[in-house]
This record gives sequence, structure tokens and C-alpha cells, in this order.
Amino acid sequence: MSLDILDIKPEYRSLIHHIADEFLIPALNEAVVYDRAVGFFSSSILSSIAEGIDGLARNNGKIRLVASPYLSDEDIEAMKKGYENRNDILKRALLDDLLEPRNYTEQENLNLLANLISDGYLDIKIAFMENTTNRGMYHEKLGLIKDSIGNTIAFSGSMNESETALSVNYEAIDVFCSWNNHSDEQRVLKKVNAFEAIWNNCEPNIITLDFPEIKEEIINKYKRSNVDYFNIPKHSLNELKKFRVGAVVPKEFKFYNYQKEAIDKWENNGWRGIFDMATGSGKTYTGLGAIARLSQKLQGKLAVIIVCPYQHLVEQWVEDIEKFNMKPIVGYSASSQKDWKKRLERAIRNQKLKVKDSEFFCFISTNATYSSSYVQEQLNKIKGDCLFVVDEAHNFGASYLSELMNEKFQYRLALSATLERHHDVEGTQKLYDYFGEKCIEYTLERAIDEGFLTRYKYYPVIVELTNDELRQYYGLTKEIIKCLKRDKNGNISITEKGKKLCLKRARLVAAAKNKIPELRNQITPYIDDNHILVYCGAASLHNYSSDTYDVYDDDLRQIDIVTDLLGNELDMTVSQYTSKEDIEERQILKSEFAEGNNLQALIAIKCLDEGVNIPSIKTAFILASTTNPKEYIQRRGRVLRLYEGKEFAEIYDFITLPQSLNDSYGATEQELNMGKSLVRNELMRAFEFARLADNYVDANMKLDEIRDQYNMHDEDYNFGEEFEYYVES
Repeated sequence: MSLDILDIKPEYRSLIHHIADEFLIPALNEAVVYDRAVGFFSSSILSSIAEGIDGLARNNGKIRLVASPYLSDEDIEAMKKGYENRNDILKRALLDDLLEPRNYTEQENLNLLANLISDGYLDIKIAFMENTTNRGMYHEKLGLIKDSIGNTIAFSGSMNESETALSVNYEAIDVFCSWNNHSDEQRVLKKVNAFEAIWNNCEPNIITLDFPEIKEEIINKYKRSNVDYFNIPKHSLNELKKFRVGAVVPKEFKFYNYQKEAIDKWENNGWRGIFDMATGSGKTYTGLGAIARLSQKLQGKLAVIIVCPYQHLVEQWVEDIEKFNMKPIVGYSASSQKDWKKRLERAIRNQKLKVKDSEFFCFISTNATYSSSYVQEQLNKIKGDCLFVVDEAHNFGASYLSELMNEKFQYRLALSATLERHHDVEGTQKLYDYFGEKCIEYTLERAIDEGFLTRYKYYPVIVELTNDELRQYYGLTKEIIKCLKRDKNGNISITEKGKKLCLKRARLVAAAKNKIPELRNQITPYIDDNHILVYCGAASLHNYSSDTYDVYDDDLRQIDIVTDLLGNELDMTVSQYTSKEDIEERQILKSEFAEGNNLQALIAIKCLDEGVNIPSIKTAFILASTTNPKEYIQRRGRVLRLYEGKEFAEIYDFITLPQSLNDSYGATEQELNMGKSLVRNELMRAFEFARLADNYVDANMKLDEIRDQYNMHDEDYNFGEEFEYYVES
């Protein structure tokens, strides 16, 4: 065990020499001490110098490593405020850097690292600059290798302790051997003294700390099995390259032709466009296929930003994202990744610094979190290629979100089953201007015809407003008319007061009292069935300052009445499915509902409008009345997803009408017209539902009867538009 028998060069350059094979491995095989001080350490280094590590271990040698944690702006600021918080901040930063292995090779590297620590071969300390007034970090790059008789090699240069540094980057190191001459001996001695000063926390302006709990955490997290130091496998860089970085389509996954065509057109359009696909036709997987296509085109050097309206939709995406070789950073207020902010900062930094195999990252968040000042500040720091993906993209037509469609994101993809915003031509145009043209328009009709969605039967269920409800409807409509304004071009707008009144009126229709006894009549034949959905009135307001939304008491009363009806009066096993249930509770409900043994029916409100995937729904009773195509198309799509044993679905749509014309004596002409306007709005939805139903003949006959009863004609479908302004509920 003597270093002086080796042919050590005074300099090694990575383009000329293989630094690991020609220098490090031979030296470590003769060594009993390996001291290393670096600004960046990665367990990947263990793959490249494995043969040297097992030699060092056989010699009963020791490794002492000093490394630096990454400190964010927030960390620096926190340390300024209180010295006593310093250790906690450093500890958190260090723990944040303990990532999950991405493949088998990384797993083995980390297992070796944990074994070296637990067996006493490796000790780690943390160094950082004492001056916290700036973002400076400890960035020493010093190495010492010593044999049993005192011969010592000192080296320094640009190289960090990572496989990338050894095998990929252009690196250079200067090497000095203590046995060569007096000058080299003195250089080596200075390096030895410098390292000892750092290790023992004696270096001016550098703080070096020992964190035993960090080492314990590494052991607990990464140690999977004991290591035979006489037979450590060497994983080459070529083997690492087998594990592709970035998004990759799973081998077992096959795209349908329409999905392939959409992705091809998106690529041909310069990686910009819109996937307009019916609910249930696989737009999420098509989007992930597009991400994988671009990722491989850019060799994994890509930031992917995905934005969804709600928390539950984010979590559904996460499940699918992981199938495509991505470990997303999941950012929203209740994320299970409590350190997601730190992960996002680190990912953006690594991409900017072009850290090998870390230039790809995926960040997914809710609309609310994406719009926060913190996330916007971080995303504006992105310097590399970036793909911006928005699910349920119609939401981004709203002014507060459209302002955040960042022009620096050169690659763009919008996903939606209902892109056109109801009564918002300007907002819809903003989406086309930013994302580009439609790459596919895969309609519900086509999806049913081609067997990608379930056929269905449609049953319109007629309920009429009570006398009191009708008076309220007339009164609200008269007040709404007063809130309308017409400009010189004839365009009509409505005041904020008018919008609130529209919302109140919509809630009145949705919660019509006669729906409850009629529901009892319609659902009674199904009391022994399962896979039933009852969709209650969804009069809720978006709260854009949070990731969830609030629901009015009136709506809760309706859902509670329905729950009591089914669960107590009819003795069915039911559960509510609302925004109040957390992610874990929802997963349990979905599982039990799919099994059909312990849960017959779900009673839901607005949270099922976008993104929730419960394909086992077979029979739906829709009490919620809406005139917004976005909403009722989404609701129908929830019921039509394919499921084993589900030959067709059934939809019972509760259509709210004013009193029959036979009971309307005494009503003014204006009131009669307002009543016809309500009929018109309900029939527009009903005829759309009936259009694609297997029993469309019978359904249309019933709807025609309603139209005839109220003396409706084709021209009546344009009547009263000036006061039928719709406000999303």
C-alpha cells in the first residue's frame, strides 16, 4: 500500500485523460485516507470510483467529506434574523437534498453511501460561509489521498465530486505528490493544513458543522442491504444512460390513432396548440404523450409546467405523470410534498446551471398556486426550454389568469373538452392567441361512435317551480333587466349587481323544491342497484385566493336533503362527495363505489365538473340545472367513461319549468315571456343531451311535447337574450 509506486501526472484533463481510471481508482486502492472538500457532492461519483472505494475499504481506510448545502434566499434571510435558527435551517436544507432514487443504479449508489457511513468508512461534515449578507457558498474543490506510510497526494481544480464531473464535463485538476520534491511537499502540506482547518472548524469565515442526525437519516432512507466491499459492482456511465431522463412513454402503453395524430400536428405546429377532446377520450394521456415527444426531442433538457384548476385534478395527474418516468414537484397549499418550494428552487437552479441529468423537471400546481407571487417569481427565473401545459384550459380565459400566460414559455399546450367560454368571446380568443390552433377536435359523438365512450339513454324528468319560486324568478328577472346596459354599437353588458342577481336566480332554479319528491319517484326502482350518481345543485363561487372553493348553505341543504332521502328513507348506502373530503377520503370513496358492495351511490356537487375520474358511474340523476355548455357537457362526460360490464349509461336530467300555461292565468305578457325564456334555456341543454342518446326518438318526443305546451317555436330560441345573461355558478 504505497502511493509512490504509481505513475502520477502533475495534471489531468478530462478530454485527454480518464480521471477516474487513470488517477483516482489506482490511488484509492493504495490509500488509507481520502479527504475531500467540495461545493457539490453526488452519490453518482460512487459508480465511477467503485473499484477504488472497495480497495480503500479493504485497507480499512477512511473517507472524510466536507460539502456545502444549497441555501435559498429565504434560508439566507432567516439566518440573518436569528443565529439560533441557523442549525435548523441548515438541517432542513440538507434533508431537502435527500432525493428519491430515479433508477436502480442510483438506488445502489445510495445504498453504498449509506453502508459507508454506517460501517464507519465515511464521515460527512457541512461547511458554509459565515457571512450571510450575500448568496456566497462554500465552494472548495480540494482532495487529499494518503497511504499507510505517510505519502500524500493533493489535488485541486474545477472538479466536483460527481460522475458528471468525472465523465461528462470538461474538467482539469492539478496534482502534487509529497515525495516528489520539496516544493511539492510544501504544497501538499498547505493543502493538508487547509483541510484540517476546515474539518475542525478553524478556517476563518467558514463554519463547519457535524450533523449526526443527517447521517442517520441517510442510513435510514437509503440502506437496503449490506455491501460486500470486496465485490462492489461498478456501474458505468453507459449503464446510467440506459435510464432515460425526462418524460418517456411506458413500453406497455399504446396510443390510439387519433392521439398520435394530435401529437404529430402539435409538433408540426411548432410545439404549440390545443387538444379539444371530449371528456373521457384520453386527453390527459395524449398530453403526456406530447410532453414525452418534446422531452426526447430536447434530450431531457426541458422544464414542464402543468396547471390544473383543482387539487383533486392535480393528484390525478400525478398518478399518470409518474407512469411516464417523471417525478413531479407537486405545488399547492395542501401538497404532501411539504418541501415543494425548495424542490422547485433547486430544480430551476439545476436547469440554469446545466447540471447533467437535472435539466429536466416537472412542476404541477393548481391555478391558485400558479398565480401566487412566489411561484411567478420562481418561474420567471427559468432560463432553459420550458413547456407550459394547462388542463381545463377554458379557465385561463379569465382575466386574472390570462395575464399570467407567460410569453417566455416557448412551448405551449392547452387541454379542454369545452374550450369556448360561454358568453366570453374575448376570453376564448385570448386562449387561441396564446396557445395556437386546435390540433384535434375529438367530439363526444365521434368518441361514442368509435367505442371510446359508453352509449347512453337519456330521460328528461320534468319538475315545475312552485308558485312562490315562480314569483321569485319573475322578480329577479325584472331586477336583472334593470342592470343591463347597451352601448352605441348595440352590445349588451351587465353590472356586477346584475351578475349577482343572475347567480341567485340560477341557484333558485337549481334548488327547485319539487326536484326532491320527483327524485324519490325516479330513483325508487334503483334502490337495490349500485354505481349511482346524484348530482345536486352546484351554486358555488370560485375563490381564486385559495385552492378550493366555497359552497353556499342553500346548496348544502339540498345535498343534505338528498342524502337523508336516499340513506334514511330509502335505506341505500350512500356518501357525499364534495370539496370537504380530503384526497385520501376521496380515494376510499372511489374505491368502495367502484366495488359496489359497501357504497351504492355518491351524492355530489360541483367538484365533479372537472377532472374527477369515476368510470364506474352507470346511472346519473342530475338535479343541477345549468345553461352553461361547459358545465353540462362535462357532467355528461363523467357518466360516459368506459368500465368493465358497463354496456350503457343512463342519465336522468331534471328539467325545471315554470308553472304550466294552464295554471298561468293572470300572468302579464312580460312574465309569460320570462317563463318561456326559462323553458328555452332548459330545452337547449335537454335537446343536446337527447341528440346522441340511444333513445333519442323517445326523448325528443317528450321534449317536443314541452315545446308545444309552451308554444315554443324555433325563433323563440333567440328570444329574451338581453336579460338571460348567464353568470357561471
